[in-house]
Formats: sequence, structure tokens, C-alpha cells
Amino acid sequence: MSVQDSNSGNDITREDCVVAVDNCSVPILTPAEIDSQSDTGDETSSSSSSSTSSCGLLSSSNSKDEEWEDPYADVRDRMEALAWQDKNRAAMSIEHRKQEEEIPFFVSWTTYLGYAVLIFVGHIRDKLAGLFGKGRYLREGCQPSDDLSKYAPLLKSWENFYTRRLYHRIQDCFNRPIASNPGAKIQMLERISHDGNKTMQVLGQLETVRDTKDQKLYSEGKYFHRLKNDGRVTRTCFNLGSYNYLGFADDWQQTCRTEVMEALHTLPISSTSPRMEFGATHVHAELEASVAHFLGKPAAITMNMGYNTNVTTIPALVSSGDLIISDELNHTSIVSGARASGAAIRLFNHNNTENLEQVLRQAIVMGQPRTRRPWNKILVIVEGIYSMEGEYCDLPGIVKVTKKHGAYLYLDEAHSFGAFGATGRGCCEYTGVDPKDVDILMGTFTKSLGGMGGYVASSTEVIDYLRNKAAASSYHNSLSPTVCQQVITSLKVVMGKDGTNIGKQKLAAIRDNSNYFRMKLNEMGLHVMGHYDSPIMPVMLYNPTKVGAFSRECLKRGLAVVVVGFPAVPILTSRARFCISAGHNRVELDRALVELEEVADILKIRYSRSITG
Repeated sequence: MSVQDSNSGNDITREDCVVAVDNCSVPILTPAEIDSQSDTGDETSSSSSSSTSSCGLLSSSNSKDEEWEDPYADVRDRMEALAWQDKNRAAMSIEHRKQEEEIPFFVSWTTYLGYAVLIFVGHIRDKLAGLFGKGRYLREGCQPSDDLSKYAPLLKSWENFYTRRLYHRIQDCFNRPIASNPGAKIQMLERISHDGNKTMQVLGQLETVRDTKDQKLYSEGKYFHRLKNDGRVTRTCFNLGSYNYLGFADDWQQTCRTEVMEALHTLPISSTSPRMEFGATHVHAELEASVAHFLGKPAAITMNMGYNTNVTTIPALVSSGDLIISDELNHTSIVSGARASGAAIRLFNHNNTENLEQVLRQAIVMGQPRTRRPWNKILVIVEGIYSMEGEYCDLPGIVKVTKKHGAYLYLDEAHSFGAFGATGRGCCEYTGVDPKDVDILMGTFTKSLGGMGGYVASSTEVIDYLRNKAAASSYHNSLSPTVCQQVITSLKVVMGKDGTNIGKQKLAAIRDNSNYFRMKLNEMGLHVMGHYDSPIMPVMLYNPTKVGAFSRECLKRGLAVVVVGFPAVPILTSRARFCISAGHNRVELDRALVELEEVADILKIRYSRSITG
């Protein structure tokens, strides 16, 4: 049979719809067959799952020939078809795919109204507090800085007001402390507030709770427990927010503990010095060689913090007389690094190569402001997977444009390194781009490898230059040798150099878990952003009142989720962000989906079905 692709107009045959995974073919459905595919397992599904099993993707590390039972056998064809359709549309569409559905007028109006009410009530409460001399935010006694004829305000008035009257309303939804490893299930320390959410305190031991009703809740509640060592009250939650992409937080004792503990006995926890002085050890050199080899680059440099990697590398590469062209939705670390560089900055529409080319052409033609001299160099900066959108960049198109116009390309793979692509090598591997075509590869060890810090991989000349020029190498403390060993060990697992196929299991699991969870969220009628195969799934909430409500309703049901509002995202696009892990399993995900469906009904957030949710 054949079906015509709506974007390209080409005929797509059933034989074309094959996913190649580790040199074995897994047949999937064409888009026309998706809706007719039953979710109860048929002959096609069986053949697909058996084909996957014969590849040995998730076979036991003890017996690679042992038959593996696919937990997603009944929905395998549908998942693969949706992932194929999504990737095909992203790759073949002439007009760039819109990742954000147009916000309906009703949603926009009610969201603005919600903010207006909160701001209005906040100002009224400030006036009343000043009038009656009583309020949470009135300082006791006069301070010298209160005399504004001598002191300038330390805090900006709007930011101060926003923090007091809007952020503090939902402060309990953020900065939640945990008392366990950040695996698929976590122990969250219970917090309380005695001043209307202005401050939060850890509850501590149950004996400190005076209210009998609260005591009963914490002692008999479904998700509440007490820590054995000190008796503090915790809440057991299913973790849908941590960047534990490959699940090393869940199986660290089995996969990494031995080598890391050996390093702890022979190496210091901290080098107490920058790399330029006494901060280099043999594990730093080993890690950099491993990263460079894994990514297919001649050399790499490691730094002690992912955020600092961007903030210090970008100013080292560009300065006054240079031009940065940045995706409008790039991470704040890129924004901070670009601003600190002194280079001119231009933005292009998110993931839109046509607009990128227009901006590049105009920049080349017009040159520098006032003098019209040519730019010394132009650096285009994009991300592999955008952390707030859950989508990967159009890397082939961006590479084509930058090559055409002689611009350098900087790719931030913080969320794609280790967990994206057939072998975890990131966006280059997934989109079929040669790493040689990307001048600067940047990433972090925090998300997928269970460590911390970041890296830059590039040519030997660039890396040698960064060792001397980048502040993270010259002035900042070097990455902990113990953490270096953690990253080396986990990277060996991903590459299969540990002698097992655990790495393959993890990569297959995070892809399957992510695609299944995304498929089910879409079926609920939620507005889910991003691409299939991405472990990040933002679900749009829009209204500010739903941000706190969604987080609290999920917490009641034992779900730990991340919610994001203004100013981290534009004022109209508040959202919840799910991060899926290889440590999750289908049973746990199904339980979470049942709870989320109940929350979606309560809060009316099915925006893909109705403008009113």
C-alpha cells in the first residue's frame, strides 16, 4: 500500500516505514495506519515486538541471548508510527513546523485577567498594610536604608512586588528539599509555613506538630513516611521532574559505585585549585579524552558547572566587533554568556532556518553599526534539545545556512548529550549531522550521566585556546576528581565498555518511556509541546492560578512535578514540565497517567480539545 505524505507530497510505502535500530529493522505503520491500529496487540504488533527482541536491545546483561518481553508490545506500532511521523514532518516540511499551537483568545484573555486580578489585589493589600501598619512584609523598626533621600532602593520595585504578591503565593511549589537519591521515586521533606508562604520551614519530626488533625495526616497518610535516622516526615513521590534521563540515580550502586568509591579513596573530593594551577589530575585528562572520542571531536575541555560552561566559554570565543546570532528561546546561560562577551547580539525566530538566513544576510550586508565594517566573526548559537520546549533543533538546516554564509556554529547539548540518538551521542547523531560540521559542541554531565559540570568539544586549537582564555579553566575551581570518575564510569556504561548491554537498555528505555508518556498525554487532550524521542514534555497550563494548583494537586497524589511560570517563560505560556527517565517503568507511568487525568479534569487543562480546557 502507499499513502501520500501531506508535507512533501511524495508517496510513502509500507516498506519505507522501517525503523533501523542497531542494524535490525523494526517495521512501523504509515501515518494513515496509525488511527486504525488497535491498542490491544495484533499480528503486526507481535511481529514488531519480536523483531525488537531479536535485536537484543534490552536483553539481560547476564545472558544476551535471553528473550526479552517488550513492555510496550501492545502499543509498539503506534508509538513508532507517531515518532516516525513526527520526525518525518520536522525533517521534510518546507514551512517550519509550529511547535506552539496558537493560543486561543479565551485562554489569553483569562490569563491576562488572572494576572491583573493578582496585581490589583497585591497593590490593595500593600496600601492597606501601610494604612493600618500591619502586614507580613512591613519591617519592624526603622532601618537606615529606609531613608530614600540617602539610599537608593536595593531591590527593583516591580521585582520586589512580584516576589511578594505573586511568587510567594506559590512558593511552596518550588525549592522542595529531598531526603533520598533523585531516582524514579523520591522522599520529599514536608514543609510548612506560619506566615502565609512568605517563608517555608522543613516540618522535621512528627512530635513538633501540635495540630491533632495534621499529626494524623502525617502519621497515617498514604504517601507519608518517617526517616529512620532522625524521624523527619517525608512524602514518597513518583519523580517526574529530575534530569535523571538514563536512570543512574536508580542503579548507581550496581553501575557506578565500585569505581567511584575507589576514586574517593585515592583522589580528593576537591582539587581546591583551578586547572591553570594545581587543579589537574589524571582523571580530568581521561574524562576529556573519553568525551572527545565519544563525540568524534579532536579534543575537549571540562568545567565544574554546566551553567558556567556557557557563561565563560562564549565570552572567550567572541568579543567586541563580533556578532552572536542566537535562537530566541536559548537558555539563560547562553543569554548571560552572550551579554558578558561584549559582542553584538541578534536573535532569530525559534528553530526557523529561513529567518536565520535572513538575519545572517542582513548582518553581513549591513556590517557593524556606524562603521559598516565587516564583522570579525559571526557565531550562531542553538540548543540540541530546548529545555522548556522539549523539541530538538533543525540542525541539518542550521548547518547548511551557517556553512553557506561562513558563520561558526555553537551547539548546546545540555539535554541531548548521553540520552538522545541511537547511541546517546546527541543531536548530531539523531539528525544525521557530521560532528565535524559543528564548530563548538557544548554539553553537561548533570542530566544523563549522574554527575555535574560541563564540557566543550572542538578542534585542538580551540580547546587549547579555551584552557588559557576561559574563566572556568583559568580562575574557577576544577571539576571534582570524584565526579570526574562518576562521569567516566557512566560514560563507559553508555558506550558498552563496561562489558554489559546496560547502556543499550537505558537508551532504549528512555526513548520508549518518553514516547509512551507523550502519546498518552496527547490522548488526554493536553497541549503537549515538543517532539517525540525527546525526554522533555512541557504541558501548557497558561493561567497563573493553575500553576500552583497543578503542582499541589499532583503532590497530593504522590507525583513530584516541575511547574514553570513567568519570568522563566513568557507571561502567557506557564507550563508543567515532565522529564522522563530510563528508571521509570510502564506500571509506574500508567499509575501517574491515571492521576494526571484526574488532575486535568479538576483544573480544566485539556486545551487541545477545547479552548476552555
